[in-house]
Amino acid sequence: MIKILSAAALLLCAPAAALASGGHSPDISPIWIAPFALLLLCIAVLPLAANHWWERNSSKALVSGFFALIFSAYMLLAFGQAGGTSLLHALLHEYLPFIVLLTALFVISGGIYIKGSLAGTPLSNSAFLVIGAVLASLIGTTGASMVLIRPLLRANRAREKKVHLVVFFIFVVSNCGGLLTPLGDPPLFLGFLKGVPFSWTLQLWKEWLTVNGLLIIIGNVVDQYMLSREEKERKGSQLEAVLMHEPLGIVGWHNFFFLGGIVLVILGKGQGWGGEWPFGMQEILMTALTLAAYFTTKKEIRAANSFTFAPIIEVAVLFFGIFITMIAPLTVLNVHGKELGLTDPWQFFWAAGALSSFLDNAPTYLTFAATAAGSMGVSVENQKYLAEFLATGGAQAAEILIAISCGAVFMGANTYIGNGPNFMVKAIAEENGVKMPSFFGYMAWSCGLLLPLFVLVTLIFFW
Repeated sequence: MIKILSAAALLLCAPAAALASGGHSPDISPIWIAPFALLLLCIAVLPLAANHWWERNSSKALVSGFFALIFSAYMLLAFGQAGGTSLLHALLHEYLPFIVLLTALFVISGGIYIKGSLAGTPLSNSAFLVIGAVLASLIGTTGASMVLIRPLLRANRAREKKVHLVVFFIFVVSNCGGLLTPLGDPPLFLGFLKGVPFSWTLQLWKEWLTVNGLLIIIGNVVDQYMLSREEKERKGSQLEAVLMHEPLGIVGWHNFFFLGGIVLVILGKGQGWGGEWPFGMQEILMTALTLAAYFTTKKEIRAANSFTFAPIIEVAVLFFGIFITMIAPLTVLNVHGKELGLTDPWQFFWAAGALSSFLDNAPTYLTFAATAAGSMGVSVENQKYLAEFLATGGAQAAEILIAISCGAVFMGANTYIGNGPNFMVKAIAEENGVKMPSFFGYMAWSCGLLLPLFVLVTLIFFW
Protein backbone atom coordinates (compact mmCIF):
# COMPACT_ATOMS: atom_id res chain seq x y z
CA MET A 1 0.00 0.00 0.00
CA ILE A 2 2.86 2.38 0.88
CA LYS A 3 4.47 1.69 -2.49
CA ILE A 4 1.20 2.44 -4.29
CA LEU A 5 0.73 5.69 -2.36
CA SER A 6 4.32 6.70 -3.04
CA ALA A 7 3.89 6.05 -6.75
CA ALA A 8 0.65 8.02 -6.70
CA ALA A 9 2.44 10.94 -5.06
CA LEU A 10 5.10 10.87 -7.75
CA LEU A 11 2.37 11.19 -10.37
CA LEU A 12 1.34 14.54 -9.00
CA CYS A 13 4.78 15.81 -9.89
CA ALA A 14 4.84 14.25 -13.37
CA PRO A 15 5.85 16.77 -16.01
CA ALA A 16 2.97 18.10 -18.08
CA ALA A 17 4.82 17.27 -21.27
CA ALA A 18 5.08 13.63 -20.27
CA LEU A 19 1.38 13.45 -19.57
CA ALA A 20 0.56 15.10 -22.86
CA SER A 21 2.57 12.62 -24.84
CA GLY A 22 1.71 9.61 -22.75
CA GLY A 23 5.40 9.06 -21.89
CA HIS A 24 7.18 5.86 -22.80
CA SER A 25 4.99 2.77 -22.78
CA PRO A 26 6.06 0.36 -20.01
CA ASP A 27 6.95 -3.19 -20.98
CA ILE A 28 3.75 -4.87 -19.80
CA SER A 29 3.72 -8.65 -19.54
CA PRO A 30 1.16 -10.24 -21.89
CA ILE A 31 -0.36 -12.04 -18.89
CA TRP A 32 -1.81 -8.69 -17.79
CA ILE A 33 -4.16 -8.76 -20.75
CA ALA A 34 -6.22 -11.00 -18.43
CA PRO A 35 -8.11 -8.15 -16.62
CA PHE A 36 -9.26 -6.79 -19.97
CA ALA A 37 -10.29 -10.24 -21.20
CA LEU A 38 -12.10 -11.04 -17.95
CA LEU A 39 -13.97 -7.72 -18.05
CA LEU A 40 -15.17 -8.52 -21.56
CA LEU A 41 -16.18 -11.99 -20.36
CA CYS A 42 -18.23 -10.43 -17.55
CA ILE A 43 -19.96 -8.09 -20.01
CA ALA A 44 -20.83 -11.13 -22.12
CA VAL A 45 -21.82 -13.60 -19.41
CA LEU A 46 -23.34 -11.64 -16.50
CA PRO A 47 -26.43 -10.45 -18.44
CA LEU A 48 -27.23 -14.18 -18.86
CA ALA A 49 -26.06 -15.50 -15.47
CA ALA A 50 -27.22 -12.64 -13.22
CA ASN A 51 -29.56 -10.57 -15.33
CA HIS A 52 -31.42 -8.67 -12.59
CA TRP A 53 -28.22 -7.82 -10.72
CA TRP A 54 -26.46 -6.75 -13.92
CA GLU A 55 -29.33 -4.45 -14.95
CA ARG A 56 -28.24 -1.91 -12.32
CA ASN A 57 -25.54 0.51 -13.43
CA SER A 58 -24.09 0.31 -9.92
CA SER A 59 -23.39 -3.38 -10.55
CA LYS A 60 -21.68 -2.59 -13.85
CA ALA A 61 -19.62 0.09 -12.10
CA LEU A 62 -18.57 -2.40 -9.42
CA VAL A 63 -17.32 -4.94 -11.97
CA SER A 64 -15.67 -2.35 -14.20
CA GLY A 65 -14.02 -0.62 -11.26
CA PHE A 66 -12.78 -3.93 -9.81
CA PHE A 67 -10.78 -4.86 -12.91
CA ALA A 68 -9.60 -1.25 -13.40
CA LEU A 69 -8.35 -1.21 -9.78
CA ILE A 70 -6.49 -4.51 -10.13
CA PHE A 71 -4.75 -3.38 -13.30
CA SER A 72 -3.99 0.09 -11.91
CA ALA A 73 -2.40 -1.43 -8.82
CA TYR A 74 -0.21 -3.61 -11.04
CA MET A 75 0.87 -0.60 -13.13
CA LEU A 76 1.77 1.45 -10.06
CA LEU A 77 3.54 -1.38 -8.27
CA ALA A 78 5.45 -2.63 -11.31
CA PHE A 79 6.34 0.64 -13.04
CA GLY A 80 5.88 3.43 -10.51
CA GLN A 81 5.65 6.85 -12.10
CA ALA A 82 5.86 5.49 -15.66
CA GLY A 83 2.92 3.19 -15.01
CA GLY A 84 0.94 5.96 -13.38
CA THR A 85 1.66 8.26 -16.28
CA SER A 86 0.25 5.67 -18.67
CA LEU A 87 -2.88 5.41 -16.52
CA LEU A 88 -3.34 9.17 -16.40
CA HIS A 89 -2.79 9.42 -20.13
CA ALA A 90 -5.48 6.79 -20.74
CA LEU A 91 -7.91 8.66 -18.50
CA LEU A 92 -7.18 12.26 -19.45
CA HIS A 93 -6.29 11.98 -23.13
CA GLU A 94 -8.39 9.00 -24.23
CA TYR A 95 -11.29 8.25 -21.88
CA LEU A 96 -12.15 11.86 -20.96
CA PRO A 97 -12.44 13.19 -24.56
CA PHE A 98 -14.31 10.01 -25.51
CA ILE A 99 -16.94 10.25 -22.79
CA VAL A 100 -17.31 14.04 -23.00
CA LEU A 101 -18.01 13.81 -26.73
CA LEU A 102 -20.47 10.93 -26.32
CA THR A 103 -22.23 12.73 -23.46
CA ALA A 104 -22.48 15.94 -25.46
CA LEU A 105 -24.01 14.21 -28.47
CA PHE A 106 -26.30 12.12 -26.24
CA VAL A 107 -27.65 15.05 -24.23
CA ILE A 108 -27.99 17.48 -27.13
CA SER A 109 -29.67 15.00 -29.45
CA GLY A 110 -31.94 13.95 -26.56
CA GLY A 111 -33.47 17.42 -26.79
CA ILE A 112 -34.48 16.96 -30.43
CA TYR A 113 -37.91 15.38 -30.69
CA ILE A 114 -39.17 14.30 -34.09
CA LYS A 115 -42.91 14.36 -33.45
CA GLY A 116 -45.27 12.22 -35.44
CA SER A 117 -43.87 9.10 -37.02
CA LEU A 118 -43.18 7.43 -40.31
CA ALA A 119 -44.96 4.21 -41.15
CA GLY A 120 -43.14 1.19 -39.77
CA THR A 121 -42.87 -0.50 -43.15
CA PRO A 122 -39.75 -2.12 -44.59
CA LEU A 123 -39.43 0.74 -47.07
CA SER A 124 -39.66 3.42 -44.37
CA ASN A 125 -37.22 1.55 -42.15
CA SER A 126 -34.75 1.34 -45.03
CA ALA A 127 -35.17 5.10 -45.51
CA PHE A 128 -34.15 5.58 -41.86
CA LEU A 129 -30.95 3.63 -42.55
CA VAL A 130 -30.18 5.62 -45.70
CA ILE A 131 -30.61 8.93 -43.86
CA GLY A 132 -28.60 7.59 -40.92
CA ALA A 133 -25.73 6.42 -43.13
CA VAL A 134 -25.38 9.94 -44.54
CA LEU A 135 -25.83 11.71 -41.20
CA ALA A 136 -23.25 9.43 -39.55
CA SER A 137 -20.48 10.97 -41.66
CA LEU A 138 -21.75 14.51 -41.09
CA ILE A 139 -22.47 14.64 -37.34
CA GLY A 140 -20.80 11.41 -36.25
CA THR A 141 -22.10 7.93 -35.61
CA THR A 142 -23.10 8.85 -32.06
CA GLY A 143 -24.99 12.00 -33.09
CA ALA A 144 -26.83 10.27 -35.92
CA SER A 145 -27.68 7.29 -33.70
CA MET A 146 -29.11 9.43 -30.92
CA VAL A 147 -31.17 11.59 -33.30
CA LEU A 148 -32.72 8.67 -35.22
CA ILE A 149 -33.06 5.66 -32.90
CA ARG A 150 -36.08 6.94 -30.98
CA PRO A 151 -38.09 7.91 -34.11
CA LEU A 152 -37.29 4.48 -35.60
CA LEU A 153 -38.55 2.71 -32.49
CA ARG A 154 -41.64 4.91 -32.38
CA ALA A 155 -42.44 4.22 -36.04
CA ASN A 156 -42.36 0.48 -35.31
CA ARG A 157 -44.07 0.49 -31.91
CA ALA A 158 -46.98 -1.58 -33.28
CA ARG A 159 -44.65 -4.40 -34.31
CA GLU A 160 -43.53 -7.22 -32.03
CA LYS A 161 -40.48 -8.38 -33.98
CA LYS A 162 -38.08 -5.45 -34.16
CA VAL A 163 -34.77 -6.67 -32.75
CA HIS A 164 -33.48 -6.95 -36.32
CA LEU A 165 -34.26 -3.27 -36.90
CA VAL A 166 -32.03 -2.21 -34.01
CA VAL A 167 -29.28 -4.61 -35.08
CA PHE A 168 -29.17 -3.25 -38.63
CA PHE A 169 -29.38 0.28 -37.21
CA ILE A 170 -26.22 -0.42 -35.16
CA PHE A 171 -24.53 -1.92 -38.22
CA VAL A 172 -25.22 1.05 -40.49
CA VAL A 173 -25.87 4.22 -38.47
CA SER A 174 -23.72 3.50 -35.40
CA ASN A 175 -20.74 2.21 -37.38
CA CYS A 176 -20.40 1.72 -41.14
CA GLY A 177 -22.03 5.01 -42.10
CA GLY A 178 -19.29 7.05 -40.45
CA LEU A 179 -16.54 6.32 -42.97
CA LEU A 180 -16.60 9.41 -45.20
CA THR A 181 -15.27 12.20 -42.98
CA PRO A 182 -13.08 12.57 -39.86
CA LEU A 183 -16.25 13.72 -38.07
CA GLY A 184 -17.85 10.33 -38.66
CA ASP A 185 -15.89 8.06 -36.32
CA PRO A 186 -13.16 8.60 -33.68
CA PRO A 187 -10.38 6.65 -35.48
CA LEU A 188 -10.73 8.85 -38.55
CA PHE A 189 -10.65 11.95 -36.38
CA LEU A 190 -7.41 10.75 -34.76
CA GLY A 191 -6.01 10.17 -38.23
CA PHE A 192 -6.96 13.76 -39.08
CA LEU A 193 -5.10 14.99 -36.00
CA LYS A 194 -2.05 12.98 -37.09
CA GLY A 195 -1.89 14.61 -40.51
CA VAL A 196 -4.44 12.90 -42.77
CA PRO A 197 -6.07 15.65 -44.90
CA PHE A 198 -9.71 16.34 -43.99
CA SER A 199 -11.02 15.47 -47.45
CA TRP A 200 -8.84 12.33 -47.82
CA THR A 201 -11.55 10.01 -46.47
CA LEU A 202 -14.02 11.09 -49.16
CA GLN A 203 -12.22 8.72 -51.53
CA LEU A 204 -13.61 5.86 -49.43
CA TRP A 205 -17.06 6.39 -50.96
CA LYS A 206 -16.82 3.11 -52.90
CA GLU A 207 -16.26 1.06 -49.76
CA TRP A 208 -18.89 3.12 -47.91
CA LEU A 209 -21.48 2.64 -50.66
CA THR A 210 -20.78 -1.08 -51.05
CA VAL A 211 -21.07 -1.99 -47.37
CA ASN A 212 -23.94 0.32 -46.44
CA GLY A 213 -25.83 -0.34 -49.66
CA LEU A 214 -25.69 -4.11 -49.22
CA LEU A 215 -26.59 -3.87 -45.53
CA ILE A 216 -29.63 -1.73 -46.28
CA ILE A 217 -30.77 -4.13 -49.01
CA ILE A 218 -30.27 -7.17 -46.77
CA GLY A 219 -32.00 -5.35 -43.92
CA ASN A 220 -34.99 -4.64 -46.14
CA VAL A 221 -35.28 -8.31 -47.13
CA VAL A 222 -35.05 -9.43 -43.48
CA ASP A 223 -37.60 -6.79 -42.46
CA GLN A 224 -40.07 -7.91 -45.12
CA TYR A 225 -39.68 -11.51 -43.97
CA MET A 226 -40.21 -10.54 -40.31
CA LEU A 227 -43.32 -8.50 -41.11
CA SER A 228 -44.79 -11.32 -43.22
CA ARG A 229 -44.09 -13.80 -40.43
CA GLU A 230 -45.74 -11.50 -37.90
CA GLU A 231 -48.77 -11.17 -40.21
CA LYS A 232 -49.25 -14.94 -40.04
CA GLU A 233 -48.68 -15.29 -36.30
CA ARG A 234 -50.75 -12.39 -34.97
CA LYS A 235 -54.43 -11.68 -35.31
CA GLY A 236 -55.51 -8.77 -37.49
CA SER A 237 -53.55 -6.97 -40.16
CA GLN A 238 -50.10 -5.98 -38.96
CA LEU A 239 -49.43 -4.19 -42.25
CA GLU A 240 -52.44 -1.98 -41.67
CA ALA A 241 -51.18 -1.16 -38.17
CA VAL A 242 -47.66 -0.23 -39.25
CA LEU A 243 -48.97 1.92 -42.11
CA MET A 244 -50.57 4.25 -39.55
CA HIS A 245 -48.45 7.33 -39.10
CA GLU A 246 -48.69 10.96 -38.02
CA PRO A 247 -47.41 14.14 -39.70
CA LEU A 248 -43.73 14.73 -39.00
CA GLY A 249 -42.32 17.77 -37.28
CA ILE A 250 -39.28 18.76 -35.21
CA VAL A 251 -39.44 20.16 -31.69
CA GLY A 252 -36.26 21.42 -30.02
CA TRP A 253 -34.76 22.31 -33.38
CA HIS A 254 -32.42 24.84 -31.73
CA ASN A 255 -30.35 21.87 -30.53
CA PHE A 256 -29.13 21.40 -34.10
CA PHE A 257 -27.13 24.60 -33.56
CA PHE A 258 -25.51 23.04 -30.51
CA LEU A 259 -24.72 19.92 -32.55
CA GLY A 260 -23.14 22.21 -35.13
CA GLY A 261 -21.14 23.78 -32.32
CA ILE A 262 -19.76 20.36 -31.34
CA VAL A 263 -18.73 19.77 -34.95
CA LEU A 264 -17.01 23.18 -35.06
CA VAL A 265 -15.13 22.43 -31.84
CA ILE A 266 -13.84 19.16 -33.30
CA LEU A 267 -12.85 20.91 -36.52
CA GLY A 268 -11.30 23.81 -34.65
CA LYS A 269 -9.00 21.63 -32.60
CA GLY A 270 -8.10 19.45 -35.57
CA GLN A 271 -7.33 22.40 -37.83
CA GLY A 272 -5.57 24.32 -35.06
CA TRP A 273 -7.78 27.39 -35.27
CA GLY A 274 -6.15 30.04 -33.11
CA GLY A 275 -3.03 27.93 -32.68
CA GLU A 276 -2.52 24.79 -30.63
CA TRP A 277 -5.31 24.38 -28.08
CA PRO A 278 -4.35 23.92 -24.42
CA PHE A 279 -5.24 20.64 -22.77
CA GLY A 280 -8.89 20.49 -21.77
CA MET A 281 -10.09 23.34 -23.97
CA GLN A 282 -12.02 21.02 -26.30
CA GLU A 283 -13.73 19.30 -23.37
CA ILE A 284 -14.59 22.62 -21.67
CA LEU A 285 -16.22 23.96 -24.84
CA MET A 286 -18.16 20.72 -25.38
CA THR A 287 -19.33 20.73 -21.77
CA ALA A 288 -20.49 24.35 -22.10
CA LEU A 289 -22.48 23.50 -25.24
CA THR A 290 -23.96 20.46 -23.49
CA LEU A 291 -25.09 22.46 -20.47
CA ALA A 292 -26.49 25.22 -22.67
CA ALA A 293 -28.48 22.67 -24.68
CA TYR A 294 -29.76 20.92 -21.57
CA PHE A 295 -30.98 24.07 -19.80
CA THR A 296 -32.50 25.68 -22.90
CA THR A 297 -34.58 22.62 -23.77
CA LYS A 298 -38.01 22.19 -22.23
CA LYS A 299 -38.43 19.21 -19.91
CA GLU A 300 -41.48 18.16 -21.91
CA ILE A 301 -39.31 17.53 -24.98
CA ARG A 302 -36.96 15.19 -23.13
CA ALA A 303 -39.92 13.49 -21.50
CA ALA A 304 -41.45 12.89 -24.94
CA ASN A 305 -38.15 11.27 -25.95
CA SER A 306 -38.21 9.13 -22.78
CA PHE A 307 -34.80 10.68 -22.11
CA THR A 308 -32.84 9.45 -19.09
CA PHE A 309 -29.15 9.48 -18.26
CA ALA A 310 -29.09 5.72 -17.70
CA PRO A 311 -27.69 4.78 -21.17
CA ILE A 312 -24.78 7.23 -21.02
CA ILE A 313 -24.02 6.23 -17.42
CA GLU A 314 -23.87 2.59 -18.54
CA VAL A 315 -21.42 3.51 -21.30
CA ALA A 316 -19.35 5.66 -18.93
CA VAL A 317 -18.90 3.03 -16.22
CA LEU A 318 -18.18 0.13 -18.57
CA PHE A 319 -15.78 2.03 -20.81
CA PHE A 320 -13.94 3.36 -17.76
CA GLY A 321 -12.78 -0.16 -17.03
CA ILE A 322 -12.27 -0.94 -20.70
CA PHE A 323 -10.03 2.11 -21.30
CA ILE A 324 -7.91 1.33 -18.23
CA THR A 325 -7.47 -2.41 -18.80
CA MET A 326 -7.00 -2.17 -22.56
CA ILE A 327 -3.68 -0.41 -21.94
CA ALA A 328 -2.21 -3.91 -21.71
CA PRO A 329 -3.29 -5.37 -25.09
CA LEU A 330 -2.60 -2.09 -26.88
CA THR A 331 0.88 -1.77 -25.35
CA VAL A 332 1.75 -5.39 -26.13
CA LEU A 333 0.53 -4.87 -29.69
CA ASN A 334 2.50 -1.64 -30.02
CA VAL A 335 5.71 -3.33 -28.83
CA HIS A 336 5.29 -6.51 -30.85
CA GLY A 337 3.18 -5.25 -33.74
CA LYS A 338 5.98 -5.54 -36.28
CA GLU A 339 6.36 -9.20 -35.39
CA LEU A 340 2.91 -9.84 -36.85
CA GLY A 341 4.43 -9.57 -40.31
CA LEU A 342 1.67 -7.36 -41.74
CA THR A 343 2.50 -6.17 -45.25
CA ASP A 344 -0.59 -6.30 -47.47
CA PRO A 345 -3.74 -4.13 -47.24
CA TRP A 346 -6.03 -7.12 -46.63
CA GLN A 347 -3.92 -8.12 -43.63
CA PHE A 348 -4.19 -4.63 -42.14
CA PHE A 349 -7.94 -4.60 -42.86
CA TRP A 350 -8.59 -7.78 -40.90
CA ALA A 351 -6.03 -7.15 -38.13
CA ALA A 352 -7.30 -3.63 -37.42
CA GLY A 353 -10.90 -4.80 -37.77
CA ALA A 354 -10.58 -7.84 -35.52
CA LEU A 355 -9.07 -5.85 -32.67
CA SER A 356 -11.49 -2.95 -33.21
CA SER A 357 -14.29 -5.41 -32.52
CA PHE A 358 -13.12 -5.81 -28.92
CA LEU A 359 -10.79 -2.88 -28.26
CA ASP A 360 -11.68 0.75 -28.77
CA ASN A 361 -11.26 1.32 -32.49
CA ALA A 362 -9.53 4.71 -32.13
CA PRO A 363 -6.29 3.60 -30.40
CA THR A 364 -6.37 0.38 -32.46
CA TYR A 365 -6.36 2.49 -35.62
CA LEU A 366 -3.38 4.50 -34.36
CA THR A 367 -1.49 1.37 -33.33
CA PHE A 368 -1.71 -0.19 -36.79
CA ALA A 369 -1.13 3.15 -38.51
CA ALA A 370 2.05 3.58 -36.43
CA THR A 371 3.12 0.02 -37.27
CA ALA A 372 2.62 0.69 -41.00
CA ALA A 373 4.44 4.03 -40.79
CA GLY A 374 7.36 2.45 -38.95
CA SER A 375 7.68 -0.21 -41.64
CA MET A 376 8.36 2.61 -44.11
CA GLY A 377 10.82 4.40 -41.85
CA VAL A 378 8.43 7.16 -40.75
CA SER A 379 8.89 8.13 -37.10
CA VAL A 380 5.77 8.53 -34.95
CA GLU A 381 7.56 11.25 -32.97
CA ASN A 382 6.37 13.64 -35.66
CA GLN A 383 2.94 14.91 -34.56
CA LYS A 384 1.72 14.75 -38.20
CA TYR A 385 3.42 11.46 -39.02
CA LEU A 386 0.52 10.15 -41.11
CA ALA A 387 0.92 13.07 -43.53
CA GLU A 388 4.58 12.09 -43.89
CA PHE A 389 3.58 8.42 -44.23
CA LEU A 390 1.18 9.18 -47.12
CA ALA A 391 3.73 11.43 -48.80
CA THR A 392 6.61 8.95 -48.40
CA GLY A 393 4.78 5.72 -49.16
CA GLY A 394 2.71 6.94 -52.11
CA ALA A 395 0.02 4.59 -53.43
CA GLN A 396 1.10 1.70 -51.21
CA ALA A 397 0.79 3.80 -48.05
CA ALA A 398 -2.63 5.07 -49.17
CA GLU A 399 -3.88 1.52 -49.79
CA ILE A 400 -2.73 0.40 -46.34
CA LEU A 401 -4.26 3.39 -44.57
CA ILE A 402 -7.54 2.87 -46.46
CA ALA A 403 -7.57 -0.75 -45.28
CA ILE A 404 -6.86 0.26 -41.66
CA SER A 405 -9.58 2.95 -41.80
CA CYS A 406 -12.19 0.58 -43.22
CA GLY A 407 -11.31 -2.20 -40.80
CA ALA A 408 -11.48 0.06 -37.75
CA VAL A 409 -14.79 1.70 -38.75
CA PHE A 410 -16.64 -1.27 -40.25
CA MET A 411 -15.71 -3.92 -37.72
CA GLY A 412 -16.61 -1.77 -34.75
CA ALA A 413 -20.07 -3.17 -35.54
CA ASN A 414 -19.03 -6.75 -34.72
CA THR A 415 -19.72 -6.46 -30.96
CA TYR A 416 -21.57 -4.20 -28.55
CA ILE A 417 -18.25 -2.79 -27.30
CA GLY A 418 -16.72 -2.18 -30.73
CA ASN A 419 -17.96 1.42 -30.79
CA GLY A 420 -19.48 3.66 -28.13
CA PRO A 421 -22.90 4.21 -29.81
CA ASN A 422 -23.54 0.45 -29.96
CA PHE A 423 -24.13 0.19 -26.22
CA MET A 424 -26.13 3.43 -26.14
CA VAL A 425 -28.50 2.26 -28.89
CA LYS A 426 -28.90 -1.11 -27.15
CA ALA A 427 -29.74 0.61 -23.85
CA ILE A 428 -32.28 2.97 -25.44
CA ALA A 429 -33.92 0.09 -27.29
CA GLU A 430 -34.22 -1.88 -24.05
CA GLU A 431 -35.69 1.16 -22.30
CA ASN A 432 -38.34 1.14 -25.03
CA GLY A 433 -39.24 -2.49 -24.45
CA VAL A 434 -37.10 -4.17 -27.12
CA LYS A 435 -35.47 -7.32 -25.73
CA MET A 436 -32.04 -7.06 -27.29
CA PRO A 437 -29.79 -10.09 -27.78
CA SER A 438 -27.02 -10.90 -25.31
CA PHE A 439 -23.38 -10.13 -26.08
CA PHE A 440 -22.96 -13.47 -27.85
CA GLY A 441 -26.45 -13.29 -29.33
CA TYR A 442 -25.55 -10.02 -31.01
CA MET A 443 -22.32 -11.58 -32.28
CA ALA A 444 -24.37 -14.34 -33.89
CA TRP A 445 -26.05 -11.61 -35.97
CA SER A 446 -22.77 -9.85 -36.77
CA CYS A 447 -20.83 -13.02 -37.60
CA GLY A 448 -23.63 -14.33 -39.80
CA LEU A 449 -24.22 -11.08 -41.70
CA LEU A 450 -21.12 -8.90 -41.44
CA LEU A 451 -18.24 -11.35 -41.77
CA PRO A 452 -19.33 -12.68 -45.21
CA LEU A 453 -19.80 -9.06 -46.30
CA PHE A 454 -16.30 -8.16 -45.10
CA VAL A 455 -14.87 -11.13 -47.02
CA LEU A 456 -16.53 -9.70 -50.14
CA VAL A 457 -15.09 -6.26 -49.37
CA THR A 458 -11.65 -7.86 -49.02
CA LEU A 459 -11.89 -9.53 -52.42
CA ILE A 460 -13.15 -6.37 -54.14
CA PHE A 461 -10.95 -3.71 -52.57
CA PHE A 462 -7.98 -5.16 -50.69
CA TRP A 463 -6.88 -8.37 -52.38
